[in-house]
Amino acid sequence: MQMRKPRQQFVSPSDAEVAIRTVIQTHMESFPPRLFDTTTGLLHDRDAQISAFKTSTQYKELLSLAIKHADRRSERIEEAIVVYFRYAMLSHRWEGKEPLLHDIQDKVVYELEPVDGVHKLQSFCKVARDAGYRWAWSDTCCIDKSNNVELQESVNTMFVWYRHSALTIVYLSDVSRFSKSRTLAESAWNERGWTVQEFLAPNVVIFYQKDWSLYLDDRTPNHKDSVAIMQELAYATGINLQAIVNFQPGMKGAREKLQWASRRVATRQEDIAYSLFGIFGVNLPVNYGEKKQNAFGRLLQEIIARSGDITALDWVGKSSEFNSCLPADITSYEIASCTIPSPSEDEIQTAVSSLLNTTAVEPASNLYTVLCDMKTPRFAQRRLSLSCIVFPVTAVTRRYDEDHATYFAYDVKTEGLKDLVIITEDKSVRSSRRRPARQGSLLVRPWDRSLLELPDLADDTQSVDDRTPPGSPSRDSLAGLSTGHESDDSEADLRALRLIVHLGQPFAAFLLAQQWGGEYKRIASDHDIIAQVRDMTSVRHMMDIRTLEIL
Repeated sequence: MQMRKPRQQFVSPSDAEVAIRTVIQTHMESFPPRLFDTTTGLLHDRDAQISAFKTSTQYKELLSLAIKHADRRSERIEEAIVVYFRYAMLSHRWEGKEPLLHDIQDKVVYELEPVDGVHKLQSFCKVARDAGYRWAWSDTCCIDKSNNVELQESVNTMFVWYRHSALTIVYLSDVSRFSKSRTLAESAWNERGWTVQEFLAPNVVIFYQKDWSLYLDDRTPNHKDSVAIMQELAYATGINLQAIVNFQPGMKGAREKLQWASRRVATRQEDIAYSLFGIFGVNLPVNYGEKKQNAFGRLLQEIIARSGDITALDWVGKSSEFNSCLPADITSYEIASCTIPSPSEDEIQTAVSSLLNTTAVEPASNLYTVLCDMKTPRFAQRRLSLSCIVFPVTAVTRRYDEDHATYFAYDVKTEGLKDLVIITEDKSVRSSRRRPARQGSLLVRPWDRSLLELPDLADDTQSVDDRTPPGSPSRDSLAGLSTGHESDDSEADLRALRLIVHLGQPFAAFLLAQQWGGEYKRIASDHDIIAQVRDMTSVRHMMDIRTLEIL
């Protein structure tokens, strides 16, 4: 019996064209609106890019395949579109006169006089072309900076553009051919605020020196696969190697990400904040002229409001005009976050065992219940609603030291805490040698839900409002302890006592001063304020739990 060959499936040319156009439009949604055609030197918008594709040999071949092979049409179209429209991005530092959109529009870039930034742009396009990339993008002239709508969209989507690029070319204009390793750390490129996302976002990066030769003559096709260059970049930036190679944007590790950018500079002061939008995966209004503190304050407000992460409140320096719990400058994050050694599991279990035979069990359970119900931070309209364990200040005494005229040291006494010293430039702290300090002065411990030892089930992209309440902690940490009762109540008691042990450890505290309206302001300190309860068994001193409004 003779077998029939399956009939070849055909579609009409118009249907094939529609299918191709749909894939192109979907594919280009995450692309920059303008790209250089490296073969002609002309700058094209999206329509012009599509028109160039339709006149190409690749399009004719794709159309023919789409008509004849309907069964594999989507796959073939996708493959062809990805190859044709892949683009290279430039990461560099602005210097001298850089060409803007109006300097380049409707001109062949290769025919312009090769001076200043034009020569750099020409070289970039040639390198991209020779590497097999028809399309290329530079931040100097591919954005219409006179168009506020386009400028805002560009700032908020630039990370995505770098992420979807087929190649990002990093140009080190101050690194010569004969430079040795470790030179990258000294390059001005490494000081620029925008370059953080420009090397974190892309999957493929290649570094070039001043004469457009490969950095260190490293011919690895992707310098993110070069151990030598990545180790040098990690050393130069202070960013761990894993994060550089496989960075994921989002709120997780907010304090560490802020530290990465803490030594960076920008020509426009607001760009210190705007350049981090993509790092944190936020989309916020862009308003040049709002000043640094406002731009940075809006970013930090968004991070805390969406994630509930209070590590961004861990800083020393001057308070922001945006909100006193935020720093005035990103340099306040340059010093690593305050790290206080945690007790070992053996130490925790020993402490819990000693607490089991005291009167601390019942109040500890009550405290645990209260803290379980505490809300995550809320931050809107410059007002921070922060849950805290409160220790009222009972006395403040100023130390007089002529050698430190710009700083003021205060001996502070509180209910339930060991005495401590606070150093600040703030002159609003009132001394009270012979009488109790005014009732509105508080030393607080911002509530950190992780002390409950509950699993964090929240996704990094979720708002704190969308999170599912966490479940019970692992029983493994409780296995070595027993009250003699195999009940849920006894296990709950053990969890509560573990919390008391954690609360008995030294912690980073804030000093707050009450305002006329009942709200509070943080008194900024030039050193971490490290506090500790006097007696871990005296749980009553930890029972003052409040949600404070901080301006």
